[in-house]
Amino acid sequence: MSNQGNIELGDIHWLMDILQNIDVGLVVMDSEYRIQLWNGFMESHSGLSPQVAKGENLFKLFPDIPETWFREKCQPVFQLKTRTFTIWEQRPYLFHFKNYRPITGRATFMYQNTAIIPLESISRSIDHICVIIYDVTDIAINRRDHELQLAAIQPGRDTPSCSASIIAPAIPAASALEVTNKPEPAAPDITAHQIKPQATETIESAVIVRDRHSWDDTLNRQLARCARSEQPGCLVCLQIDNNSSHYDESLLALFNRSLRQSDTAYHCDDLLFALLDNSDAGDARFFAERVRKAIKRLGDHYSVSIGIAPYIDEFESGEDWQLAAEEALLQARHQGLDCNQVFEP
Repeated sequence: MSNQGNIELGDIHWLMDILQNIDVGLVVMDSEYRIQLWNGFMESHSGLSPQVAKGENLFKLFPDIPETWFREKCQPVFQLKTRTFTIWEQRPYLFHFKNYRPITGRATFMYQNTAIIPLESISRSIDHICVIIYDVTDIAINRRDHELQLAAIQPGRDTPSCSASIIAPAIPAASALEVTNKPEPAAPDITAHQIKPQATETIESAVIVRDRHSWDDTLNRQLARCARSEQPGCLVCLQIDNNSSHYDESLLALFNRSLRQSDTAYHCDDLLFALLDNSDAGDARFFAERVRKAIKRLGDHYSVSIGIAPYIDEFESGEDWQLAAEEALLQARHQGLDCNQVFEP
């Protein structure tokens, strides 16, 4: 029995060694977001030792992390025991770490994907979560280089500038009611895949929706998916005032490049819609603010009003969902130029 006990203690010892030396960040937090575990990766990149980090509130230790957005990401982990994720195309990083990798030294910060997983206690309750941080800087930089090469080969293409991006892909994307004149805490924008618009096309699982019938089908499918899976979803409605009754291709292209491959978009008259799968209101506000900033960089004469409608059980059809997004847009416009509004029933 004693030998078996020694083996178990030895197992714990080398497991702790693995946790401390693995090349991903591991942060364990309780329900009050107090740090309980801080591994070697996090110590190396933050400059904070486990002794300093342990017991500290995450948002006090890292005030640049948008608290509302991150809490909304973690709530389903605590409450539903489901994993959630963030990806660099949606938000470049969770922790603002410098990039020390020699090959990708052109990036000033580390691009990150994260997974947030539930940790079950002996009583089967979820009192702690683990955030896993992956360094994906190489992937982000290679993506940017590839787009620059495409831009050089196709002179008509817009050149990416590590900023957000035009009209539409279809399938799922990222995750209250208050007017938001202030942007989410700043994070550098990043260009997603550039997609050359055509009448209808599929590019690496991203679908550009050009007709109303296809858009209605897409909305209804997403509505059913949200109802069935209990995962969040958001519909974003944008209206751009540019002293013109139509949007030129460069403006639409900018909007499209802001979207991820899993997003769906639709252009109807002077309204732009983006359907974001597995995204809550915080994710949608971050996306909307990123698009607004990118458009404003085209010129001060542009103003962008944005309505956001998170999925709710009261929606009986895709049309209900779209009307909610348009209602939020009208409320945003009543507040003034460059405002965001989240729909509340």
